[in-house]
Amino acid sequence: MPILKSRFALPLLLIFGASLNTNAQAKSGRLEAVLSQMNAASAKFTSAQADLRQELFTKIVQDTQTQTGQIYVLRKSGNTQMGMKMFPAEAKPGAQPIQVVEFKDGKLRVLNTSTKQIEQFTTSGKNQGVAETVMTLGVGGSGTDLAKAWNITDQGTEKISDGGNQVEVEKLDLVSKDEGIRKNYSRITVWIDPARGVSLKQLFYDASGGTPTGDTRTVYYSNIRLNQNVPVNQFAINCKGCNVVQH
Repeated sequence: MPILKSRFALPLLLIFGASLNTNAQAKSGRLEAVLSQMNAASAKFTSAQADLRQELFTKIVQDTQTQTGQIYVLRKSGNTQMGMKMFPAEAKPGAQPIQVVEFKDGKLRVLNTSTKQIEQFTTSGKNQGVAETVMTLGVGGSGTDLAKAWNITDQGTEKISDGGNQVEVEKLDLVSKDEGIRKNYSRITVWIDPARGVSLKQLFYDASGGTPTGDTRTVYYSNIRLNQNVPVNQFAINCKGCNVVQH
């Protein structure tokens, strides 16, 4: 499966000189603690739901589009599924989504409601793991798996608002170890709450064939609910008469 460049209404360990060895070791120790916290959170993770806002910046026209939506990630019997609905920024309650994304049973489906077209990607084996790596990045995954899939630079702690609460997060800059992902994203930065194992902000740096384009996608997550019942049917794609494009 080609890596879907998630502009839908959907990272490198630096090498320092000998004079900076002490600082590098301190950062490494902090990163190990963060990954350990993520391991503990992942062991208890079954689901996450959140509201989201994303900003799509296109460099060539210096334009930023904002969208809002809801997302869920569900882990069951070792399998992961995800659903997302995206709306225009100015959408009123009850409005029809402009896009619905559904990932389960190794199949990714993306519905454009205005054109009534479904883009469908079928994954298996390694490709399924790669797809899950990008689409569920920073949501319930273990620190061990994160380190296996990405080269990580720990950029320190910050505070981000989740609703009315200020949450201390770790800013991690990621570069994928998978060439296919690097061709589409030169890097991804995540602001992750290691205690809960979820990210509150993500910044994707788009690439074309591995060359950065200057386009970015910034996603903010709020009202995060962990390990609650997920209304999966509200995210299901049911589109009679839609044109399905198989990739």
